[in-house]
Amino acid sequence: MKKSIFLAAVLITLASCNSKKQEDTKIAENKTEYAVFGDSITADGVITKEAMLAKFKDLKEGDTLNLKFKSNIKDVCQKKGCWMTLDLTDGKESFVKFKDYAFFVPMNATNQEAIVNGKAFVNIESVEQLKHYAKDGGKSQAEIDSIKQPKVTYAFMADGVLISK
Repeated sequence: MKKSIFLAAVLITLASCNSKKQEDTKIAENKTEYAVFGDSITADGVITKEAMLAKFKDLKEGDTLNLKFKSNIKDVCQKKGCWMTLDLTDGKESFVKFKDYAFFVPMNATNQEAIVNGKAFVNIESVEQLKHYAKDGGKSQAEIDSIKQPKVTYAFMADGVLISK
């Protein structure tokens, strides 16, 4: 009888260790490794690109929101990595600059996942500024010359960026 109780206890202990090991494996599989640029930030409390687009649509010029969101990098400045654009769905994007011009991101980071922390706001970009960004983005002269109107942009001033490795 004592042997049966002991054997049952051992089996229960082994079963619980095995399920704990499987839980740990699942957590490790879902964890993405990031390179840090600017201030050291974490992925905690991040919102989706869809939620970010909804927040941008509610902003008026002059409003700001402090938050953190995750999306894919669509484009990066090809001169220095001093700005990037992030996908917001529905053909919209967020234009991200870096606080105090204090850091840059890799110029080959296009299509990687990014998490940005900072201030979201709506901005009206002049034709001159849009042409400058197009030139830095490596656009053709024809594409640069086709810019004729100012543009309302969903802007973001990041103090910290995480980019997937």
